[in-house]
Amino acid sequence: MVAEWDWSDPRVADESVEQIMDDLATFESVSPSPLERPFRRDDISDLGIDGIEFATFKTSHPSGLSSDIVPARSTATATEPGRMYLIDGRWRFVQADVTDPLPFDDDTFDWIYAEHLLEHLSLRDAIAWLTEARRILRPGGVLRLSTPDLELYMRGYLSGSFFDDHRRIVDENLPLPAMPTRRAFMVNQIFAFYGHQWIYDFDEVVFALTEAGFRAAEVERMSFGQGARADVAALDQAHRSDESMYIEVVPGAN
Repeated sequence: MVAEWDWSDPRVADESVEQIMDDLATFESVSPSPLERPFRRDDISDLGIDGIEFATFKTSHPSGLSSDIVPARSTATATEPGRMYLIDGRWRFVQADVTDPLPFDDDTFDWIYAEHLLEHLSLRDAIAWLTEARRILRPGGVLRLSTPDLELYMRGYLSGSFFDDHRRIVDENLPLPAMPTRRAFMVNQIFAFYGHQWIYDFDEVVFALTEAGFRAAEVERMSFGQGARADVAALDQAHRSDESMYIEVVPGAN
């Protein structure tokens, strides 16, 4: 359990999030590769990489690249932006800030995946990142997103049943003190905790995507573990499925 976590004070909880991230970012080995920015499409393909998962150090996709703003580190090395690294001899990783231009060629990836990233950005930064995602996605490629579903939370406030199930899942999967049972708290926590900045319903995601240059007709709502590419949809994590909506965009599909 994270002893410093305080459900009454998001500022204290955010310090615990930083501690958790530091632990997740520590590995046995972090080795720099010769590949440096700008990362060219052909060089990425030559490594057998065809997609990128953001907000992770270790994508489970066998041909995926991992990326996060937090540096990965070992006792000997820490990553820096502008170079590709190999983590524990297995995962290829690029440290990148999604609020900056991404260090990849146009049309580099066949798929882009981001689970619970959007809500950690301001709306303006989310639109800027989605614009960059559109730039680096190949024509006909798949962008798959998941984010907490505001409509579920609003319905949950009225019914209470969703909150009961969600508290149980959080208690079972995260090392946190028990969540309060108050309905107003359950709404507030999705806005105020975990570093969240903007919470979406489906229409708000469509707005952000269209502002980024995608067409509304290209945006589809999907289910947990289901999508245009089974291998990409398989990256969805079950413990987040109860509160999440899943969205895919395939430019040129409609």
